[in-house]
Amino acid sequence: MLSWEDYYKDEAPVKKEETNKPEPRLSEVTETKTVQEQTVQTETVTAPESETLVTEDMNSEAMQNLENYTTMKEPTEAELEKVRERMANALEGRVQVGQKAMINSKADLNQLVPFKYKWAWEKYLDGTANHWMPQEINMTADIALWKSDDGLTEDERTIVKRSLGFFSTADSLVANNIVLAVYKHITNPECRQYLLRQAFEEAIHTHAYQYCVESLGMDEGEIFNMYREVPCVEAKAAWGLKYTQALEDPTFETGTPEKDKEFLANLIAYYCVLEGMFFYCGFSQILSMGRRNKMTGVSEQFQYIMRDESMHVNFGIDVINSIINENPSLWDEEMKKRASDMIVEGTQLEIDYARDTMPRGVLGMNAKTMEEYLKYVCNRRLTQINLPEAYPGADNPFPWMSEIMDLRKEKNFFETRVIEYQVGGSLKFDD
Repeated sequence: MLSWEDYYKDEAPVKKEETNKPEPRLSEVTETKTVQEQTVQTETVTAPESETLVTEDMNSEAMQNLENYTTMKEPTEAELEKVRERMANALEGRVQVGQKAMINSKADLNQLVPFKYKWAWEKYLDGTANHWMPQEINMTADIALWKSDDGLTEDERTIVKRSLGFFSTADSLVANNIVLAVYKHITNPECRQYLLRQAFEEAIHTHAYQYCVESLGMDEGEIFNMYREVPCVEAKAAWGLKYTQALEDPTFETGTPEKDKEFLANLIAYYCVLEGMFFYCGFSQILSMGRRNKMTGVSEQFQYIMRDESMHVNFGIDVINSIINENPSLWDEEMKKRASDMIVEGTQLEIDYARDTMPRGVLGMNAKTMEEYLKYVCNRRLTQINLPEAYPGADNPFPWMSEIMDLRKEKNFFETRVIEYQVGGSLKFDD
């Protein structure tokens, strides 16, 4: 059975120099002055010869500076004229596949096709087909169980609260990183299309955690402040935050080996560790609870979320490998060691979290078996970006997790309703 956890290599082709010149435009855009502009005497702006535009070269200085000009605040009329001229030349001709690149591309980002990374578009379509909303899931049984004095053990209650506490913040961190950092520096429109979908899904996930907290009548202050008050939760959140500090600087730009490596490190931190490692202990704990017919509503929410996250991780790894393929000089020994150290460090933080949330055996698992599972996941993340395993021989003690993540052939394990791969609004509820 093919699981989305089984990564398939669909590497983007190595960037090659485009030799074809763009086709000339067939029409010119005529600007119409408003009545107010007609009453104002304007000067004719002539660009110096040193700023002559080379329209055939999408990597020219004019094209590189285009975004900076178009995002200026309160530009002068002379600056606006430059924008019009540069934009006209930037849009001249048709985008060729060879002009597209994952980062540092100067091809027109408004032209979605032709696709260079068809896998990104396919993932976008998969994401939209897998749409769901938290309110679709019945929480009645969970509310009764949570309010019952003997419904759950104290260890089980701790697991539920810690999971909601970490994830409610973690998905916000991921969403902020996508919107404030990643989207800006990914210069490929089909990948940006998926990033927009992912950002929306992260919002749904945060909504789902809030919906669970509200439904169960939990102390919202306690849950939503765990990332600052519970050490094992705080350590993971702080680790993720440090990889966005540089990228959230408005002056940060890719284009140099140093900056490109910084951006690559951000992608590895978020896709291989925050989404690809930090979610796995809590998810397996909650899903194991659902397999025992406990907290079935929360477990179903987490099952939907994990299906989304599995797609996010696979998309991110494809992006990382595409950047490496197109920019092999970035993937030097120093960067490989940096990436490996990051993933191993993240694994240890997740192991610490497992030990804190499971001081005793619970739900058919314990800290020791969870550590083995996390080391197995760590090896998986390393090999997906072509790095050697950190824990040779680590095995998967929870094979049922792969079955749960299977998007194409999936039925909810506690039989509350069928959740075949389709739009959530068309799902059928059992009586």
